Amino acid sequence: MDAFQAERRYLGAVAYRLLGSVTDAEDVLQDAWLRWQSADRSAVADPRAYLTTVVTRLCYDQLGSARARREAYVGEWLPEPVLTAADSPAEQAELGEAVSVAMLAVMEQLTPAERAAFVLHDVFAVGFDEIAPVLDRSPEAARKLASRARRRVRDGGRRGPVDPAEHHRVVTAFIAAATGGDLAALMELLDPEVAWHADGGGIVNAVRRPVFGALRVARLLRKLTTRAVDPEHPLLPATVNGELGALWYAAPGTVGCVMAFTVAEGRITAAYVMVNPEKLGHLATE
Repeated sequence: MDAFQAERRYLGAVAYRLLGSVTDAEDVLQDAWLRWQSADRSAVADPRAYLTTVVTRLCYDQLGSARARREAYVGEWLPEPVLTAADSPAEQAELGEAVSVAMLAVMEQLTPAERAAFVLHDVFAVGFDEIAPVLDRSPEAARKLASRARRRVRDGGRRGPVDPAEHHRVVTAFIAAATGGDLAALMELLDPEVAWHADGGGIVNAVRRPVFGALRVARLLRKLTTRAVDPEHPLLPATVNGELGALWYAAPGTVGCVMAFTVAEGRITAAYVMVNPEKLGHLATE
């Protein structure tokens, strides 16, 4: 098998975590494949390291222009979600640690160099000696970039580690309460300062700014589930970026919404809701 094809899944995982977009990651892989075809492969001692460098540099270039595009985006820009399967331990190691939608959203605050250093080191365990030439920095500078990014991600992300079983319990209860329109049950599951983030891209109706507070979010949810969820296609549990989330189908075979959540102390602290059809087209259908 060609070295590029052998590493394609891994390279796609790197590109997605760097860009937060499945579509953009696919474009990067296509460009990387073209460069691989024209490369002097006899001079490539380690194809994975070489291709990781190529993909990272392509993503690094895209991150600068992507920031400008997102400033002109209609409403809040959220990363494209992916529906993940229960891979084997070997496959999980191959694809790096799972990166939640919440973490990808927080990573939007990082500079391109910080994001690249953080993703390569903390997610894929790439050494700083290998990261440094990719970013045209010294190993020590790359280490500082990753450390700064790690601190910013921690400060802007979860309140603390969450037991997967607890996350599963809370999200399962949320799906049941939202589908049943049970406002009281929803209020019990929502943190008083819960944040609701939605991305409709100006194509589908969605709040354009985050909504804060349990009562406001619960009322919004009840309105949305009453209007949008077809009883024949209810809100369903789904593994979103490695964590339990939810999805529903706008029509048979067409994913209309994907939800991801953060949970702390038995309550949902944030919801990330993707309804932009341009960011859902890559998902598997019924």
